Amino acid sequence: MDAELFPRGRTEVAPGAVHVPDWLDPGRQRELLAACRAWARPPAGLRTVRTPGGGTMTARQVCLGWHWYPYAYARTVVDGDGAPVKPFPGWLGDLGRRAVRDALGQPATPDEGETHYDIALINFYDADARMGMHRDSDEKSDAPVVSLSLGDTCVFRFGNPETRTRPYTDVELRSGDLFVFGGPARLAYHGVPKVQPGTAPPELGLTGRLNITLRVSGL
Repeated sequence: MDAELFPRGRTEVAPGAVHVPDWLDPGRQRELLAACRAWARPPAGLRTVRTPGGGTMTARQVCLGWHWYPYAYARTVVDGDGAPVKPFPGWLGDLGRRAVRDALGQPATPDEGETHYDIALINFYDADARMGMHRDSDEKSDAPVVSLSLGDTCVFRFGNPETRTRPYTDVELRSGDLFVFGGPARLAYHGVPKVQPGTAPPELGLTGRLNITLRVSGL
């Protein structure tokens, strides 16, 4: 919004979980969107994720570095076209480490020279897409998770490590916002119960929402 009664500021939603509004400036948002569009093209492009029970996720996904499928990682798109997963670019890892420093005021890991971001999960939400409450628990590293938002605003529900139900906090994530969770919040349940269609910045040229989630595999 151009003008707000109460400007949005950095908020600690839970210990180790921080929301930083407008972290990506408009130019960086456009650059990241262009990269996402390139990554979404086949091979190893945007796909519908199918769960072991036969259901499908409403948000479509593309992976970099390591390919995630319920509930493991592989180097090829084992649940899709079988192509090798696209590489994880070094500049995206740099962005992830800077995000952790800005949000948490600390390095991403005790020794960033040894452990680095090497996974990106990019989810595309149309107006009807949702994401159920889940934990990012398939990695062998406890480094903080970095979440970047582009396009439509969403309701991001951030819970606790014990249960999918309350207590949780609903956070409005807009285009350019950063959300980081690590430490005691690293395995908290979280999800997206609602996307607000038509709320993306017009100059971005995106219909829908993109979420870029960066993780350290530890693999």
